[in-house]
Amino acid sequence: MRKIIVSSFITLDGVVEAPGGDETPHPHGGWQAQYRSADGGKYKADELAAVDTLLLGRVTYDTFSAYWPTQTGEAFADRINRYPKYVVSGTLQKTDWYNTHILRDVARDVATLKETDGGDILVYGSATLVKALLHNNLIDELRLMVFPISIGGGLKIFDDNRELKKFELKHSQVMDNGAFILEYKPIK
Repeated sequence: MRKIIVSSFITLDGVVEAPGGDETPHPHGGWQAQYRSADGGKYKADELAAVDTLLLGRVTYDTFSAYWPTQTGEAFADRINRYPKYVVSGTLQKTDWYNTHILRDVARDVATLKETDGGDILVYGSATLVKALLHNNLIDELRLMVFPISIGGGLKIFDDNRELKKFELKHSQVMDNGAFILEYKPIK
């Protein structure tokens, strides 16, 4: 069975954001850029090289499909453009990005995708999708790059829904910029 691996940049107060910081109108958007580091970049490149499929929410898909098809470079762009991409959306009707497929139902379609042949599946960003994956117990590994900053609110992957989820620490690493990489395995 394939594993679903969620990878997120997150603040100490639980806010998630893409490296560009332009997906929400937050007054402190772009906070992640000030913490870029060589060891963080290597971790992200190795993470992408270890999977062969991407799973995205519609908002992340829109951002990625507007940027990545015009980029090149083996570490990120070539892989992202080549890999099969699955976008979960109830509204998207068609895709123009190479090797992209639409899934409609998180619980049913993602569970079916996990049963197919292939390597592990990586979820970048996609906060709404991650919430649904957590709720449906479809995540096999949660990788958080935790940055030493608090921005007072924003997009989060853990809702205040009082749903108990437990995790076991699989790996931790301190980066030279003060951020932590924390890899967790959900306890089911």
